[in-house]
Amino acid sequence: MDRENQSVVTEFILIGFSGFPDLQVALFVVFTIMYLTILTGNIIIITTIRRESSLHIPMYFFLAVLSSSEICYTLIIIPNMLANLLREKGTISFVGCATQMCIFLGFGCTNCMLLTVMGYDRYVSICKPLHYPVLMNQGLCTKLRLCTELVVFSATAGFLISLFDSFFIFTLPFCGPNKINHFFCDLAPLLELACARNYVAEIVLFLLCILVIFVSFFLVLLSYLFILNTILKIPTTDGKRKAFSTCASHLIVVVVHFGCASIIYLRPQSRYTLNEDIFISVTYTLVTPLLNPVVYSLRNKDVQVALRKSLGRSTCTQKI
Repeated sequence: MDRENQSVVTEFILIGFSGFPDLQVALFVVFTIMYLTILTGNIIIITTIRRESSLHIPMYFFLAVLSSSEICYTLIIIPNMLANLLREKGTISFVGCATQMCIFLGFGCTNCMLLTVMGYDRYVSICKPLHYPVLMNQGLCTKLRLCTELVVFSATAGFLISLFDSFFIFTLPFCGPNKINHFFCDLAPLLELACARNYVAEIVLFLLCILVIFVSFFLVLLSYLFILNTILKIPTTDGKRKAFSTCASHLIVVVVHFGCASIIYLRPQSRYTLNEDIFISVTYTLVTPLLNPVVYSLRNKDVQVALRKSLGRSTCTQKI
């Protein structure tokens, strides 16, 4: 690509919510409350899992990593979005835009893979309970080693895919206009701004999206088909309810996360619309990270008990 063409656009204007000028202050307040709740909720989840030895098992190790990833995932998008709601014109530099998209997609891909790993963990726990300590490497000396390796693999693969995506997008020529129809730098609106089409790059991007979203979701779905088959064989209703309750929280997060990601990234570029995409993007940048601590704290008895213990311990410390 010609470097001169690429250097013409030095910054982008994020249109975002400028189509709703009367609602910008209200949106700022609502989104700020949601963002603070995301930070607080996920930090509480991480701290509780770290402090309570009863939660030092693979399932909650993955949950703590997912919560950490969600914090980073929102940190790269939400503060800038909130600042732009209070500005007349939200701008971001060319390099800043590339960095934002690369990091956001990296954590997004990592989250997809972490949810897949968590699905595998639930499959082993329910379908092969006697083999669980061996398969998940939960011995005394090697505790959580395999889990750490799975997390490192998820993050490495996620950010490698993100780097490929960013490379294909930002080697396209951008020579004007520079208004992005979104509140952050994302694939579809940036492809719309490119001065030339690179069909090979677009096909590669689409295949990478299929690899991350469809393959990850398929593996989660496969895990749950085996889990469902095992649960149906449990003779008692109470046993079935107990087995399903360990998966319900994860399943809710999976459906919302992969549902939104599929709508945004697995569709033709010609069907891109600003208002619809902003609504869906708000869902996966704010609602899904908020859903994680809310669902796991409300539906998971182990986390509820651990939270009560932590609160009780803190209350006793304050009294002393």
